[in-house]
Amino acid sequence: MPIDPVQPNGQDKLVVPVIREEVQVDKRIVDTGRGVRIHKTVAELPCHIDERLLRDEVEVSHVPVDRIVPLDAAPATRYEGETLVVPILEEVLVVERRVRIKEELRITRTRREEHHAETVMLKSEQVSVERFEEAGDRPPE
Repeated sequence: MPIDPVQPNGQDKLVVPVIREEVQVDKRIVDTGRGVRIHKTVAELPCHIDERLLRDEVEVSHVPVDRIVPLDAAPATRYEGETLVVPILEEVLVVERRVRIKEELRITRTRREEHHAETVMLKSEQVSVERFEEAGDRPPE
């Protein structure tokens, strides 16, 4: 067992107290008697204003045109006097069937007469009719 340097002879124990302080804080309301009063007055004075105000009114009218124009000839926004004209463009799909003559056939009929000679085999049937006479009339043998 090691010897404690605080103990002179190594047999008695020395106790050293350790102290810790704590604080507790409380709050309370105290009336000091110092009140404040505020009084406010508002004065209204008439003031005359005489100004001119401008107001723009716009009238919009739709004018149907329904005209097909080439793409490079589309009209732009323009003024006609005090009127601003804004064209409303619409792209429409046009499907068109056209008849194209691809080619022609030219047919010419020519009649010719030619001589033709050939040997052919023909069949011919011959018929002979034989009559038998009555039993008494026999032909001689």
